[in-house]
Amino acid sequence: MTNTIHILVGTTSGNTEALADHVQQILESHDLSTQMHYEPTFDDLPKSGIWLIFLATHGAGDYADSMLDFYDVIASTNVPLLPDLSYAVCAIGESCYDTFCEAGRHCDKKLSVLNATRLFERLEIDMMEDDPEDKASKWVTELIDKLRSYPQD
Repeated sequence: MTNTIHILVGTTSGNTEALADHVQQILESHDLSTQMHYEPTFDDLPKSGIWLIFLATHGAGDYADSMLDFYDVIASTNVPLLPDLSYAVCAIGESCYDTFCEAGRHCDKKLSVLNATRLFERLEIDMMEDDPEDKASKWVTELIDKLRSYPQD
């Protein structure tokens, strides 16, 4: 596979970044090429290929600080369609809040509305209950088969 997997990270406290780094190591151990985007801006991202999005919910269902610029674009009314993009979302939150994983759910829904193709079911991680690395490892291991069958550049 020659496609680079672009890993977008939305974090406030750093936990989501550590989780994305863990998944990156798994992908690269399977000879999959990755590129990390710790403060992704929509304009700087490729509009085709593969995005894996790790997004923590902050405050009242808000995107994490490092993805606010990205959010501003995809939440606008003049964002372009993304028919050549495939993606998967790992949403991170705490179930004690009403807005559990709301940012990841919004991002998943918005990308789908923009005609991007969901590669795999959204993963939701509860930082209060789950072992994040274990849950993400299982998810990405299942996702790898989909990634290997993705059309090459």
